[in-house]
Amino acid sequence: MRIVFMGTPDFAVPALQRIANDDQGFDIVLVVTGKDKPRRKKSTPPEPTPLKRAALELGLPVYETDDPSDPEFAATVASVMPDVIVVAAFRILPAAVYTLARLGAFNLHASLLPAYRGAAPVNWAIIRGESVTGVTTFFLQEKVDTGNIILMQELAIAPDDNATMLAGKLALAGAELVVETLRKIVAGNVVLRTQDDRFASRAPKLTRENTRIRWNTPAAAVSCFVRGLAMKPSAWTTIGERVLKIFRAVPCGAASGAGSCEPGRVLIHEGRFLVGTLDGWIEVLQLQLEGKKIMDASEFLRGFRQEEYPSPLVLS
Repeated sequence: MRIVFMGTPDFAVPALQRIANDDQGFDIVLVVTGKDKPRRKKSTPPEPTPLKRAALELGLPVYETDDPSDPEFAATVASVMPDVIVVAAFRILPAAVYTLARLGAFNLHASLLPAYRGAAPVNWAIIRGESVTGVTTFFLQEKVDTGNIILMQELAIAPDDNATMLAGKLALAGAELVVETLRKIVAGNVVLRTQDDRFASRAPKLTRENTRIRWNTPAAAVSCFVRGLAMKPSAWTTIGERVLKIFRAVPCGAASGAGSCEPGRVLIHEGRFLVGTLDGWIEVLQLQLEGKKIMDASEFLRGFRQEEYPSPLVLS
């Protein structure tokens, strides 16, 4: 079976490696990924995508594109005569590309479809307090993330999972699901299931605006929001005029004498960094002040001078 594999981030890497090392003898004829990205220091070479690095380590041919609608891209895919196209966290493909595979093109998605259709399913599942998620393979069709389901695998979300940790778990589970899907396609025993749009939910792209912490929500919701964005792109707020990224925070009960709890109000109390929410305090455990390194709150507080900020100090 001739396979074209398309993807970009770390999430796609285990699936590529699993296919390449499978004893079924799958033939990966082309790996497609995004173009190398410039680094901050102009003297250093551009940074390849995680998938490109993995493909080169496996000795596989790589084609880079940031524009799947480019006719040259479609011509390149057509030239390798794929039996199957496998997609894992890549750009939206036009029909002119995904219809080139003789046996079809399928996507590995990090949710139990039709839940969390969209660009950031791992993040939004945690943000919205889910306890279970999973991975799904489905055949591509014109409308994004709506194709017929091939296979699904559930995975529990641990209470301390953040988005980075959960994505890693889902990537490994997804790698096995991709290989199982390929085997079913080879054997010709795929049983498809249509998605029920009544149960669909969205996982929109993460932006500067929708990753900002809203302190006037319950403490449990703020904690899930922080977990769902850690470690990247991260939940953020402002302290004075500086951006403060928060990577770990848990609801807590303030000790006696803490005073009234107001959304966004900062309280440095008994060596703890507390912030008010709609219904109680949350303790910040790991953070990064603009221009500084990531650090535990205890380390941050050792150098913190509250008198340098407005009083009362409120995060916004």
